[in-house]
Amino acid sequence: MRQMKKLLAVVLVSLTVLSGCSLPGLSSSSSDGIAITSMTTTESQIVSHMSRLMIEHYSDGEIEPTMINNLGSSTIQHNALLSGDAQVSGVRYTGTELTGVLDKDPESDPDVALEQTQKAFDEDFDMKFYDSYGFDNTYAFMVTRETAEEYDLETTSDLADYTDEFAVGVDTSWFNRPGDGYPAFQEAYGFEFDNIRAMQISLVYEALNTGSLDLALGYTTDGRIPAYDLVVLEDDLQFFPPYDASPFATHEIIEEYPEIDDALSRLVGTVSTETMQNLNYRSDEEGIEPALVAEEFLEEHNYFEEEGE
Repeated sequence: MRQMKKLLAVVLVSLTVLSGCSLPGLSSSSSDGIAITSMTTTESQIVSHMSRLMIEHYSDGEIEPTMINNLGSSTIQHNALLSGDAQVSGVRYTGTELTGVLDKDPESDPDVALEQTQKAFDEDFDMKFYDSYGFDNTYAFMVTRETAEEYDLETTSDLADYTDEFAVGVDTSWFNRPGDGYPAFQEAYGFEFDNIRAMQISLVYEALNTGSLDLALGYTTDGRIPAYDLVVLEDDLQFFPPYDASPFATHEIIEEYPEIDDALSRLVGTVSTETMQNLNYRSDEEGIEPALVAEEFLEEHNYFEEEGE
């Protein structure tokens, strides 16, 4: 009986503690109640800090958003905005949103994908998917510069002549994925690789750099592309869906605070794929915090102020 009382006491204390807690990161301490979501990737965190800093800059410091970092997926980000825990996402991707949150078919035309994404979020969720920052973080095959020059490789179609020669490494999740995975790739391009292995995406770049692989499937904005002087082959049949990156916000928050809309709009078209590679490299390879990478980039470009401001 004494043990039972102790157990009940522990349970009551635990419930009392839990009742005063919220999920980690999903609480906004900003005086304005404004929070920005980002995912676990370096890229997401860099660009999300850009959004934060731009909002602070163009509100003259009157708006200081909090950051909700390390969210595991775009769906979790979306739910955070739906629940009101956040009002802005630092970056969302057309290809991810179309087939994920919006539950639509993949679209290979970047302009069509952006238009569909923007229209659906506006009509279905009263949210604004901005035009792209200027970079597209999608899958692409890549080789070392030495291999590109030796075999005269420029496009993915050029690989057809070397399917039995190259050791190929691809993302594990892509290998059997329907729609835009390896089975659909074979059908679209009309060839398959004799020596292909599925592996963690984080390992393919190093394996390519050290010669363990001849060809790898990676992400177009990865910082290891410039670090290892890799050559990204053109997806000449436009097989891979576009993953153009854009800021994102609720219409409610940008109507209440027009400064937020102004700040995020100024980021449109400012970050090329090559620029994003270099920003990711600075953080991943040089060890600079994403927030500092973002701040230095914005300072270098004077926060994209127009002349006379």
